[in-house]
Amino acid sequence: NATQAKDRLYGQLAASLKNMSRAVGQTADLFEQLQTDLDAMRVLAGTHAAQFMTVAAELNPESDEG
Repeated sequence: NATQAKDRLYGQLAASLKNMSRAVGQTADLFEQLQTDLDAMRVLAGTHAAQFMTVAAELNPESDEG
């Protein structure tokens, strides 16, 4: 009876570890996707900054002479 309880608890532990391993794998995948998204946001922010500075220079040409 005690052996059955121990085996049942080991089974529960094995299932919990399997679930945790799967969750850690999913987290790693999400962090990889996050890194890709952050790199894309950095490029987009740089592009928008360049566009903003170009438009600002075109709209305010006298500010360069001052």
